[in-house]
Amino acid sequence: MLFPITFPSSFSCAYFWTFAFTPSCTLDRTTGCVNVVCADKTGTMTKNEMTVSQIVSSDLEHYTVQSRLDGLPLAISSSTPNIHRTFSADSSSVVGPCSESGIPIFRSHSIYPHSRTHSTVDLLPPSTCPIAFQRIIEIGSICNNAILQDGKLHGQPTEGALLRLASQFRIGDMRQLYTRLHEWSFSSETKMMMISCMRNGQVPSTGPVYFAKGAVDRILQQCVYVHKPYSLESSTGSQSPNDAVCTDNSPVRSIDSPYPLTLEHRSAILQEAANLGLLGLRVLALAEGSHPEQLVFHGLVGLLDPPRPGVEAYVRTLLESGVRVVMITGDSVETAKAIGGRLFLYRDGDCCLSGEEVDQLSLTALQTRVRNVTIFYRTGPRHKCKIVKALQHCGLIVAMTGDGVNDAVALKSSDIGVAMGYAGTDVCREAADIVLLDDNFATILAAMEEGKSIFHNIRNFVGFQLSTSIAALSLIALSTLLSLPTPLNAMQILYINILMDGPPAQSLGVEPPDEMVIKQPPRRSQDPILDRQLMTNVLFAASTILIGTFGIFWLELADNHVTPRDTTMTFTCFVLFDMFNALSFRSQRKSIFSLGFTTNRMFLIAVSLSLFGQLLVIYFPPLQKVFQTEALSVSDLLLLVCLSSTVFVVSEIRKFFRTPRWNTFKPCVTCHSRCRGRYLKFGESMV
Repeated sequence: MLFPITFPSSFSCAYFWTFAFTPSCTLDRTTGCVNVVCADKTGTMTKNEMTVSQIVSSDLEHYTVQSRLDGLPLAISSSTPNIHRTFSADSSSVVGPCSESGIPIFRSHSIYPHSRTHSTVDLLPPSTCPIAFQRIIEIGSICNNAILQDGKLHGQPTEGALLRLASQFRIGDMRQLYTRLHEWSFSSETKMMMISCMRNGQVPSTGPVYFAKGAVDRILQQCVYVHKPYSLESSTGSQSPNDAVCTDNSPVRSIDSPYPLTLEHRSAILQEAANLGLLGLRVLALAEGSHPEQLVFHGLVGLLDPPRPGVEAYVRTLLESGVRVVMITGDSVETAKAIGGRLFLYRDGDCCLSGEEVDQLSLTALQTRVRNVTIFYRTGPRHKCKIVKALQHCGLIVAMTGDGVNDAVALKSSDIGVAMGYAGTDVCREAADIVLLDDNFATILAAMEEGKSIFHNIRNFVGFQLSTSIAALSLIALSTLLSLPTPLNAMQILYINILMDGPPAQSLGVEPPDEMVIKQPPRRSQDPILDRQLMTNVLFAASTILIGTFGIFWLELADNHVTPRDTTMTFTCFVLFDMFNALSFRSQRKSIFSLGFTTNRMFLIAVSLSLFGQLLVIYFPPLQKVFQTEALSVSDLLLLVCLSSTVFVVSEIRKFFRTPRWNTFKPCVTCHSRCRGRYLKFGESMV
């Protein structure tokens, strides 16, 4: 008879209800323990919607690409030390803020006003658009594997941005003019893509032409020439402006007779790339030539990939709750710092580590360095795996994101592997524990919040089950020890078990996430569900239920004869105690008055149905015979309600005098010791 009370069957039901949409129970417990989130920048923290924003030619002339608001082709503004011009892809552009038809016109501007001054603004037709600018666009479209079909991109967003730029400036698909012979695909190790082509109609004896694009430092390693040089003395003003700069009227040699790429020019190109990176742009270098190791440098392209809306708030929430966020990217350190600054991940003085430095450090040395690193740049999949192991050796629970085939090992090595559902590969999704269908960083936060909420709800459910079971067993055991009649018959015990395992208990497993629970620091993975604090709450509740129910039974048993009224009063008292106990266990720390009585509608429905069923058992004659009960007066019900509510009152008093543990932030020794205050100064200037 006591077996259902001793072993509640709804434990498995609660787990099924709570974990129905997750791969495993272990995963949902782990998500609430995550200390570090290692997230890719591109596609996770940013939109992965690349657009060309800046172009720098080989003579270091800047072109700012401006998007028109009316959907017409783009316009660009170019800047040199003495001249500032705007080129438009259509021939109807006019000077001024607005044309006669009301179409907005774009004011030209420089991206480096601190170092360059401009005195005139001229509009030129597309036929006079600089050759260097056109050639950069052409190389970007030739060394490209993406396809634009009916406005939809099939391929990488970076390559799609280059194709869109060529299309918007009415430059056709240059790939049709060449026959591709060989391709060296882009990889996280090479950081560049190169193809060899033969121009259609070209004599084979002349040899192939090589086109390349990729990271600036890797492309410059393959370059020994420059398409159009820039006089470095112009930046210091040592020469006259007209003599210092190669303008569009200056002779431009073909790739067969280029200018040598000097060390000074190489340094200037790297500096310009760093300046573009400080704007948060992904920088690509483009080159062509007749030999793969003797290429001609043509220019730089800066691609804008804006952060996803709301990522800053999500990062702030994670930092407030003591979760460390680490950015892992293949971009340059300048780009990574700029994006990290906008997302409140990076501030001046924070540590950054490159992929090469990760390779050079041993696992033990990396374990020491990794504690204070916020950005890993120029990294590949093999670096991710080493970073994960170093963080895990520090005793941290790591969540790692990935989208490629090579990321599968890192996802498997991490405690929680997060794959991109849209941009990720099948191998990556199979290796991951969580798949982000929208590739959004906010979904990672939602998964962690769900893990914390699930663990919190399971603790509440376990506490309610144990307190009710202990009270019921103690009531029967105490009556037996005192040689008293059994206070509850078999049917009544089974009914109580239905209430324990039924809707009221199950509704505790779907309690909506509470902000106080979400913002608590990550718990240790070794922490048990039933800890000392929960056991204290269970014993307090069970003792209150036992004292109240046994007191009613003792008073009703004054004539030393057990009547249906005696068992009905005891039975109803225990059921009402059960309902108030379930209400108090909706939260172990937060008052129900601040939590809200109507926030969990399923709980209200479950309690209402249980009380209605109890009234049927008491007042419906057929059920009275089954459960051996009799009708109670209104005064009896009021007495039982007042008495049974004491378990709720005692619980609320204990919550009032108990300060929530997570209201006082405790810095994590494995995280930034100042992680709560340092990232919340929104007024401070970022990089």
